[in-house]
Amino acid sequence: MDIDWAALGSVFGVSLVATVALVGLFTLGIVGLSKQEAATAQGGSAPLARTGAYACFALCAAAVSYGIFLIVV
Repeated sequence: MDIDWAALGSVFGVSLVATVALVGLFTLGIVGLSKQEAATAQGGSAPLARTGAYACFALCAAAVSYGIFLIVV
């Protein structure tokens, strides 16, 4: 049995980067929604924050869907 350490390290690195990016995107979406709620509470509106939050959530959903696609196909 021979382990390809370079391939294992590559998979680990890509998985780490993808995980950090996905969590970061989701966090940005949550921050955007909280900024929108804070602006609404102060009497204003923040459509840009809401739109950015929805875009972050859409990118998260797209990344997860692509990952499932890679596993299934």
